[in-house]
Amino acid sequence: MPVLLSSDITQKGYEKKRAKLLASYIPHFGAKFRGLLSGCRVIFMPTRCWNDIMQRNNVQPTLLFVSCRPTCVSAADADVSLPDVQLSPSHSADPSPSPEAPGPSTSTATKHHRAHRSGGARDERYRSDIHTEAVQAALAKHKEEKMALPMPTKRRSAFVQSPIDACTPPDTSSASEDEGSLRRKAALSAVLAQTLQSPDYWINRSVQSSSTSSSASSTLSHGEPKTQPQPQLQPAASLLADVLAHTRIENSVPPDVTSSTPQERGSRVDLPPAVRGMSRGQSRSSMLDTADGVPVSSRVSTKIQQLLNTLKRPKRPPLSEFFLDDSEEIVEVPQPDPNTPKPEGRQIIPVKGEPLGVVSNWPPALQAALARWGATQAKSPALTALDITGKPLYTLTYGKLWSRSLKLAYTLLNKLGTKTEPVLQPGDRVALVYPNSDPGMFWVAFYGCLLAEVIPVPIEVPLSRQDAGSQQIGFLLGSCGVSLALTSEVCLKGLPKTPNGEIIQFKGWPRMKWVVTDTKYLTKPSKDWQPHIPTANTETAYIEYKASKEGTVMGVAVSKISMLTHCQALTQACNYCEGETLVNVLDCKKDMGLWHGVLTSVMNRIHTITVPYAVMKACPMSWVQRVHIHKARVALVKCRDLHWAMMAHKEQKDTNLSSIRMLIVADGANPWSVSSCDAFLNVFQSQGLKPEVICPCATSPEALTVAIRRYTPLPARAILSMGGLSHGVIRVNTEDKNSALTVQDVGHIMPGALMCIVKPDGPPQLCKTDEIGEIVINSRAGGTMYYGLPGVTKNTFEVIPVNQAGAPIGEIPFTRTGLLGFVGPGSLVFVVGKIEGLLMVSGRRHNADDLVATALAVEPVKTVYRGRIAVFSVTVFYDERIVIVAEQRPDASEEDSFQWMSRVLQAIDSIHQVGLYCLALVPANTLPKTPLGGIHICETKQNFLEGNLHPCNILMCPHTCVTNMPKPRQKQPVDVGPASMLVGNLVAGKRIAQATGRELGVVEDQDLIRKHQFLSEALQWRAQTDPDHVLYVLLNAKGVAVCTATCAQLHKRAEKITATLMERGGLNTGDNVVLLYPPGIDLIAAFYGCLYAGVIPVTVRPPHPQNLAATLPTVRMIIDVSKAACILTTQPLMRILRSREAAASVNVKTWPTIIDTDDLPRKRPPHIYKPPTAEMLAYLDFSVSTTGMLTGVKMSHAAVSTLCRSIKLQCELYSSRQIAICLDPYCGLGFVLWCLSSVYSGHQSILIPPLELESSLPLWLSTLSQYKIRDTFCSYSVMELCTKGLGTQTEMLKARGLNLSCVRSCVVIAEERPRLALTQSFSKLFKDLGLSSRAVSTAFGSRVNLAIGMQGTSGPDPSTVYVDMKSLRHDRVRLVERGAPQSLPLMESGTILPGVRVIIVNPETRGPLGDSHLGEIWVNSPHSASGYYTIYGEESLQADHFNTRLSFGEPQTLWARTGYLGFIKRTELLDASGDRHDALFVVGSLDETLELRGLRYHPIDIETSVSRAHRSIAESAVFTWTNLLVVVAELSGSEQEALDLVPLVTNVVLEEHHLIVGVVVIVDPGVIPINSRGEKQRMHLRDSFLADQLDPIYVAYNM
Repeated sequence: MPVLLSSDITQKGYEKKRAKLLASYIPHFGAKFRGLLSGCRVIFMPTRCWNDIMQRNNVQPTLLFVSCRPTCVSAADADVSLPDVQLSPSHSADPSPSPEAPGPSTSTATKHHRAHRSGGARDERYRSDIHTEAVQAALAKHKEEKMALPMPTKRRSAFVQSPIDACTPPDTSSASEDEGSLRRKAALSAVLAQTLQSPDYWINRSVQSSSTSSSASSTLSHGEPKTQPQPQLQPAASLLADVLAHTRIENSVPPDVTSSTPQERGSRVDLPPAVRGMSRGQSRSSMLDTADGVPVSSRVSTKIQQLLNTLKRPKRPPLSEFFLDDSEEIVEVPQPDPNTPKPEGRQIIPVKGEPLGVVSNWPPALQAALARWGATQAKSPALTALDITGKPLYTLTYGKLWSRSLKLAYTLLNKLGTKTEPVLQPGDRVALVYPNSDPGMFWVAFYGCLLAEVIPVPIEVPLSRQDAGSQQIGFLLGSCGVSLALTSEVCLKGLPKTPNGEIIQFKGWPRMKWVVTDTKYLTKPSKDWQPHIPTANTETAYIEYKASKEGTVMGVAVSKISMLTHCQALTQACNYCEGETLVNVLDCKKDMGLWHGVLTSVMNRIHTITVPYAVMKACPMSWVQRVHIHKARVALVKCRDLHWAMMAHKEQKDTNLSSIRMLIVADGANPWSVSSCDAFLNVFQSQGLKPEVICPCATSPEALTVAIRRYTPLPARAILSMGGLSHGVIRVNTEDKNSALTVQDVGHIMPGALMCIVKPDGPPQLCKTDEIGEIVINSRAGGTMYYGLPGVTKNTFEVIPVNQAGAPIGEIPFTRTGLLGFVGPGSLVFVVGKIEGLLMVSGRRHNADDLVATALAVEPVKTVYRGRIAVFSVTVFYDERIVIVAEQRPDASEEDSFQWMSRVLQAIDSIHQVGLYCLALVPANTLPKTPLGGIHICETKQNFLEGNLHPCNILMCPHTCVTNMPKPRQKQPVDVGPASMLVGNLVAGKRIAQATGRELGVVEDQDLIRKHQFLSEALQWRAQTDPDHVLYVLLNAKGVAVCTATCAQLHKRAEKITATLMERGGLNTGDNVVLLYPPGIDLIAAFYGCLYAGVIPVTVRPPHPQNLAATLPTVRMIIDVSKAACILTTQPLMRILRSREAAASVNVKTWPTIIDTDDLPRKRPPHIYKPPTAEMLAYLDFSVSTTGMLTGVKMSHAAVSTLCRSIKLQCELYSSRQIAICLDPYCGLGFVLWCLSSVYSGHQSILIPPLELESSLPLWLSTLSQYKIRDTFCSYSVMELCTKGLGTQTEMLKARGLNLSCVRSCVVIAEERPRLALTQSFSKLFKDLGLSSRAVSTAFGSRVNLAIGMQGTSGPDPSTVYVDMKSLRHDRVRLVERGAPQSLPLMESGTILPGVRVIIVNPETRGPLGDSHLGEIWVNSPHSASGYYTIYGEESLQADHFNTRLSFGEPQTLWARTGYLGFIKRTELLDASGDRHDALFVVGSLDETLELRGLRYHPIDIETSVSRAHRSIAESAVFTWTNLLVVVAELSGSEQEALDLVPLVTNVVLEEHHLIVGVVVIVDPGVIPINSRGEKQRMHLRDSFLADQLDPIYVAYNM
């Protein structure tokens, strides 16, 4: 979206300027040519005519079928007629060689080697200048949009590669097979230099530089920023950045990118950043405010704003493609787009190959041919192997090959094992483990096995126990039943061994016996022994391995007759003659290297010269030299070899290739091979290479050779529309030159074969003539089955094509080849890709190779290491998502990498019209490799999904590519009143959701309560009537009682404190006094001292001495807010309050009076205060809520007495009982149980300060066991400590005599949803110590009412239900079975206390709800708090929360709003009175819920999913900011795992919650703030994040 600045040019001028700039990229069709193209499908024309048109109209080709005989191409018009030719630097106009691309010389191998290792190399299979230009044009188009993407933030310490890593490690396994060139592309870099240095580069530099990183980070992790001074550009660019960053913020709300409804929230609203008077020129650092008025440094906010700006761009599919995901799981099928191209041709007719000729002297079996040549032509050379320098190492003659194979066959059958029990029988499978560099040993082993009639299974040499794909090779060996491996002595020595010298057990392999086949270990057969050579039959001859798309390695069995027929067909197709010479650069263990170079060559007595991969790396010209020296007639190569030879040929002027009659290009079926073939021809035509000898072919592991170009027909080209291809149809590319794919034919199908094209998915229906489908072949010369896998075999090897009506077209079975293609004119076969590289996204097909080509065309030299790029898809949220992983050069800067990633996104979006889900860059040489050095895609995908990829840069784009999200929910209009909703509920048979605890009842004959309605009086009464009864026992870490308090002692101590307060405090009745004590009896005494003195106690947690800076300000805040007149504390704490350290955090001079109560004089107060009414205030309860709000509630004397009575009844507490409390005694129910309950009920409380557990974990449990406690109260943090710390020590505790069978109830005190996973694991872990599975339960309280539910002694056990999460987001409660998908287990939050009534209410309409609805829990009870203590004078809030009425139903009752969402379900259990029990389930705090897409989410649910996503996520928290979901995850592993978490977190939230994560923040453990009750402080976290105070390891902004 271009932004017009005040000084900008006009629209017309802008258009003009744009046209001029882009002229070099966008071709203009001449009128004549346009006429030619209109209304045609496919054009065929001779090359000359094509060239003329091209030159006359100055056109680059778009989409034509061209038959070209390139003989007619002169040097002058080479550029036009062979658009894919790229001259190497030595042919450029400038005679001086480019300094970037040193020409490799053949004089020294090392020089070559060095040049070849240059980091800028590219994968040349995919190189095409036309495509590169298309990509550049597409990027130029995008540049117009000037969208600034927020760059991820990275901590500087993370991922800086050490100097050792930075240099390329010597990789023995060879560089990538599909690997790159020596040349940096001079032409491309020139074009790019012009394009990319322009100021408004689409990722705006200045936006990044001013806002990339957190306080400790830098945009460049490698060294200093690039110094490219562009002074004249900076002001404009930074101004643009400013405007971009603040587009549409001024006086408006940022767009809601996630939902179509404005956000409606309860008491707290997440407001967008309000930008105050932001003028255009104002600097970036102006502050933004969060909702709480916390100033926010603009760095993070700016990035989020950039992200929002990017997300405003419309997504690709129109709304019709969204599906509704309602409770019936109905996924609406996307409506087909009427403009989708559909095939229009007739049904294809099967294509027949030429008949297979009958030749009289063809042998009856391949072994027979070897026997014949071994006897008659013993001196004739069969195989020449080269050493590492490219010189011949040895030559194996046919005589030697025959005699050694014979020896091996004899040894295998007679010398392994005994005569009665031979190890091998004919038909057994044997693994052949030989390196490529030793073809002779392999040939002997292969033919030895054939002669012994055992089945060879050639595999790669395993290099380590953890080789990529080693487990899959194990699967192959297992499915083929292999237990014996043949290898050479040298190879055996190189295999990894155990310390005692045995070969290690490779991962996933069966147990193997290794046999060395060097000649010295073989036995000469006895005179009378002859091998059995039967006529070729259908028995398996050999097994060739093949990896499927999923990574499984299977063995394709080839029968003896297939092997022989295939050799005959190849001989006929390639016109092989006896005694010819063949140069083979391919792997001789499988595929073309085996079929031509080992089998067909022996059948025709051909002399094969093998050039191993290692030789090619050292001397890329070696194969061309061999052709020249031996006057070879046939050469077997891949595109890579063509390219390497072309790059290295400068030194070799004297090579002559005129002897070659067939240059077979094994990967010629790859559409990206065209340019290599053309470029090679262009360079070597002058050295005798004839254009017609280039023979691309198509092969498949299942069908063997499918098609090969002979040199009779004219080669053809098809220039196809990629858009058409994605819909599976063939269309001439007319509209957009950028998205064209040029493919070359692979000749005709093999002699004796029959071919069809069928649909790749579903039943094998015949395609139409203009449709792309899978090639299927019927031939005697193909594979017969996947060995040992009959199920998979049927679907591949026994396919019977059907017509449109679904009827089979015949009875003959076809074999699926895994190749996608079509039949062109003249029955030529064209291949456009492979099934294994097929990515199906939203019903459209994309080819992985095409995406790799596009990614590589985006300036790879600076970023990608040697062109190593992997493309695959992962299934997330009902569709495939495309992931691209590339290796990053060690010297690439952060800026370069991010730029490259952003540009790849655009290029793929423009050219392929598909969004990328994830782009990751990993350090060089870290992707798993195939044996020949290519990237092991399946293993890479596995690593990605398991979080083992360890990227150093990542960019997720879920907003762009996930287009099938459910529609956002539209809220019901509120004009339907609560009354009609209620009636509707009743009509539907739903009860009103309400529940009541049992009656409080009349006070029994206890003069205690009748006389003393105040707690202070209860203590005095107990001190008189039962002075020596012990009320409190305080334990230390060793479990020793350090302090006890009888009724009389507590009363006397309280009196002393009262006297001191009256003397020294100068206090008035009703003043507030802060109690600052560690957990203990002093705190209790001080509390009653305050009641005796008529002042209001406020208990406050003391500051942590080691962390004053964080904890003291909270203390200060409570003291200030409560307007305390005095502080009661201990001497050590008093010293801390006045210390120098404290002065650094707060103003210590302004503390109120501080009184230490450690050594008080023995004085009694003149009188003890008695409040005039029970409605008077007893104490203030201050607590910080999870949303970060500090709230104090007022508790009256009446409420305190009723609460204590309610707890006494529920838990059956009386004087003879003992309970243990391990809680913090500062607020809520914890304070009530610690300080109040014992004085009221008279039971003995054993107090265990939770802090003591840190030094002695078993303290709480051993106390329960030692004192035989029946009822205990604890917090979640205590339970978690015991679960994590003692879970493994149960046996030891049992041995120490710990026994928990006495515990009847263990109640967790909390103000949140019960943590079911924790309580269940606690119960399971300590079951062995006698803990009853029914003992653990939870209580529930809130700010407005400290105790609503608590599991008592008489009620039924707490029940657990499973609710559907999708319904819960709609505020509906639907119960499902355990284990149902998307189910959430919830436990009842304790039985409702006596005297308490609870009702579920719609928080918006305030009408009562039915029991199938989620709503706010409202409570009516005599012990509710009487109001907030000044939330800064918000009286309205007071009335709303404490004395509110239903809008319908019972308008007279006053209710208190808890601020928690929950529901009530009537269970089958009976309560004490015999009625069915109503269970209350708490789901979560209303203030914490996230409203996204019109649905209500609870952070804990998303966090549970996130924590499960990866083993290294210790804790997580989520919040929203401007409607973006932000996930913060604590990383417990090493920092290199940080970026692994980003895709996993995004995936899991999308899958399980149908939400797109906007920002993923990875932080150190312990960063997420947690309060004393163990609850996460998500709003604090949000404020810290926005204020840039987290020092994150990594922040990823998802696009």
